[in-house]
Amino acid sequence: MRKLVYFIGVSIDGMIAGPDGDTGFHPLAPDMVAHLRTEFPETMPTHIRPLIGMAVDTPNKRYDTVVMGRGTYQPALNEGIDSPYTHLRQYVVSRSLTGIADPAVTLVPGDPLALVRQLKAEDGDLDVWLCGGANLAGQLLPEIDELVVKSYPVVAGGGVPMFSGGFGPRGFTPVEVLTFGHGGTVTTYRPPQG
Repeated sequence: MRKLVYFIGVSIDGMIAGPDGDTGFHPLAPDMVAHLRTEFPETMPTHIRPLIGMAVDTPNKRYDTVVMGRGTYQPALNEGIDSPYTHLRQYVVSRSLTGIADPAVTLVPGDPLALVRQLKAEDGDLDVWLCGGANLAGQLLPEIDELVVKSYPVVAGGGVPMFSGGFGPRGFTPVEVLTFGHGGTVTTYRPPQG
């Protein structure tokens, strides 16, 4: 069975974005960027790839599908980009969008849990990437099989948290922690076995 992986960047205080959705305050380090480009190439938007020296057709390594909420999709729309990840199957979960211009992006106005359960049950060697945001992650928490958290050495002081929704603790165990030149980390968590 395929996994749902929440691959996300956060500040020390757990913010994935500022109050206006900005993520530019997350400081980057060359060694972290090199690691992400090598190990998670499919998380680089298609239109950004040439700007960072990546081939547009760089093969997917971990994911073949991306699921995102309206807030995560909106920055691409603001730039006139209807299909930000042309190298992945793309699903946008939104009750407020009435349609998406690009047929390569599937609008999901209904239950995200049903969508994710269907995607996880498909045959395939690659997993499903939950790209964000907080509300969608909160709804999908019961289905998350792995967290890959890029933690940046900065305090946001407010903004969009990693998860939002009702209180419902769920344990995860760190299985790998990588530290980079600026003190940031990439930590992989999985639910405890048993």
